[in-house]
Amino acid sequence: MILKMIPGMREGWSALLHMNEREIGLEILSAVLERGEYSHLLLQAVLDKYAYLDKRQRAFISRLTVGVIERKISLDYILNHYSRTPVKKMKPMIRNSLRMGLYQILYMDAVPDSAACNESVKLIARRYRPLRGFVNGLLRNIARHRQEALSLLKDASPGVRYSMPDWLMKEWSKRFGREGCESICKSFLAPRKTCIRVNLARISVEDLIEKLEGEGVSVLRSEDLDYALYISGYDSIKKLLSYREGLFYVQDISSMLVAERAPVRGGSRVLDVCAAPGGKSLHIAEKLACMDRSEGRVLARDLTEDKVARIRENIARSQMDNISAQVFDARVDDAASHEAYDIVLADLPCSGLGVIGRKPEIRYRLQPKDLSALAGLQTQILSVVKNYVKAQGSLVYSTCTISGQENEENTERFLAENPDFHLISQEQILPDASGRDGFFISVFSRG
Repeated sequence: MILKMIPGMREGWSALLHMNEREIGLEILSAVLERGEYSHLLLQAVLDKYAYLDKRQRAFISRLTVGVIERKISLDYILNHYSRTPVKKMKPMIRNSLRMGLYQILYMDAVPDSAACNESVKLIARRYRPLRGFVNGLLRNIARHRQEALSLLKDASPGVRYSMPDWLMKEWSKRFGREGCESICKSFLAPRKTCIRVNLARISVEDLIEKLEGEGVSVLRSEDLDYALYISGYDSIKKLLSYREGLFYVQDISSMLVAERAPVRGGSRVLDVCAAPGGKSLHIAEKLACMDRSEGRVLARDLTEDKVARIRENIARSQMDNISAQVFDARVDDAASHEAYDIVLADLPCSGLGVIGRKPEIRYRLQPKDLSALAGLQTQILSVVKNYVKAQGSLVYSTCTISGQENEENTERFLAENPDFHLISQEQILPDASGRDGFFISVFSRG
């Protein structure tokens, strides 16, 4: 996947070693915006490969690439205002170079306008030398009229201001009201700290804080969950000894609430049917391990060998021995699992509209028809995995979206079609300014 970042590249990563930060950023943007790669996976892979870069350089790459993806609609709106050539008719390399340059001019005060312009020209000089004047003139003109450009955004539609497709703005305004919709959009653009869950089966909160601070990490305790922490000031999370030792797991507060809502008891047998990368499964396994003489176990399943390999990697790092992973298609009925589990966790594939703050390209790829298709897939999986719940056992249905079709409507449909289940709790968590993801959690009891 990553080697496809540069068309025609034969030597793989070796060819990237001589690139500067903006060249790297341009290749990431091309991969995400033009070829459909996933920004969070790609960026992490790139930063891991560029471990030789200093902290400042790596931070620059992250902010520039994520920022451009977040504000693509806004940036294109301004470019279209000042350019005779519409953005959509530009060559991909040209429009992404312009987006990068404009983002630096408007949103990165530490970067001089001259540097933003000059470096953008350098990016396209080798392949599109005749267009240097166009890129230079356009960016310098906008830089001279920076306040005017920002005013254009203030006067534009909310969709343009927040860089959100119109159909989503209409959907959320109808569902949450205009103020609620804009609050959600603002949250996606807010700065985000890394949230981690302490592995209480291995270490106390206080001891982990001390360990992290000893590694030069700034730590802030969450007000929501006593085992959740916000960390900052580190270079790479994988370089932290406490991470490599499995003493914590990177996970959003909203995601942690899934295991909190699941009625985990000592000795519980738990099945997670769509578990990768394994955060919720491990959370439950850690809860079980903290219970005196608990013999409970967790089985984490997912569709492919690659996904299950990620689960097993996290299991090994966490050093938990009460959890295992296996490849299994959640759409296929497993007769051997019928009424075998106290808790079945169905954290199902969804539109991901609640995690746009971490995966900003989601907003550009989804269409209304996709929500219906995903709701149908979720209904199909629920109709199968419900069979694995024991009498008096629990089914936990969760998504990382804020779509009514995938959430409340699916819950209502499930209850109507399965009278042997009843609803224990249901909550729609909205993204907020603290950086929390949007999540939906329904808990059903059988019998």
